[in-house]
Amino acid sequence: NQLIEITQELNNSSNISIERHSQSFINEISVISSKKPTFNKWKQNAITVADGNGHGQELNQLSVPFGIFIDRKKYIFIADFNNHRIIEWKYNAKKGQIIAGGNGKGNRMDQLNLPTNVIIDRQNHSIIIADYGNRRVVQWLNQTQQILAENIDCWGLAMDKNGFLYVSDYKKNEVRRWKMGEYNNEGIVVAGGNGKGNQLNQLNSPGFIFVDDDQSVYVSDRDNYRVMKWRKDTKEGKIVAGGNGEGRSLNQLFYPQGVVVDDLGQIYVADGENYRVMRWCEGKEEGEIVVGGNGSGNQSDQLNGPMGLSFDDEGNLYVADLWNNRIE
Repeated sequence: NQLIEITQELNNSSNISIERHSQSFINEISVISSKKPTFNKWKQNAITVADGNGHGQELNQLSVPFGIFIDRKKYIFIADFNNHRIIEWKYNAKKGQIIAGGNGKGNRMDQLNLPTNVIIDRQNHSIIIADYGNRRVVQWLNQTQQILAENIDCWGLAMDKNGFLYVSDYKKNEVRRWKMGEYNNEGIVVAGGNGKGNQLNQLNSPGFIFVDDDQSVYVSDRDNYRVMKWRKDTKEGKIVAGGNGEGRSLNQLFYPQGVVVDDLGQIYVADGENYRVMRWCEGKEEGEIVVGGNGSGNQSDQLNGPMGLSFDDEGNLYVADLWNNRIE
């Protein structure tokens, strides 16, 4: 399937050039609206908030954005994967602006190579990027670049309330944490790190991650079709979504991607190949569909390969809808 194809390309990142019959993957950004993330009912039709205008490199275009981050102003920060850049799309804007990369694919300090995720450090307003193809995590601050971690197959990024940085390593099957300002070491393993596998102390191709106020780490354990929660200083995780093999039932996930958690501890996960976003309450055997679930398609109530997820401060949910060339 399509997601397996892109994963195979990622595992050979030195020769990546993503195409699909000359069609773009992500061309627009839209938002599914709800007054608060704790509401049981969500509006099922997306509102477009950033139109990509077709596959390309112009400022009103995107090419395969993976991760997204929404700040307090509702500005959208996009890891524009195949354009090797980070785009900032301001609220109600018709086009974005390049704030990192955009100088072609490469390993110079002013270049990126297939960025998968981006977050903003609220302390100093710097941009932190998972520069997957260069196997490094980089920080951009006022156009000055610094490598925070290297020799890491970085995919997911998160930062907790204390400024600790968390990075998932897609190939080492682990998540590491670094203390703010202390990036000259290897960090410490906070999830996985026991080889590839499906035991509670293992991960299999971890992707997106989320960290809550208790410093619990939620990991989208992609090839185990589950989301894991690792409490601080524990030796194994707990399955909080999926974990019943690949499938389309409400107790299953099929290549989970983005994961976010609301103030009530409800877990939202982009169920990639099931074309839906699921919400799971911890301890429940099944999740519920909150967005999509109407088959793959490009209608406003459909998804086709949801990827990154993010909330804004008002509780609007943003979804990277990969194969529909949009983020909803």
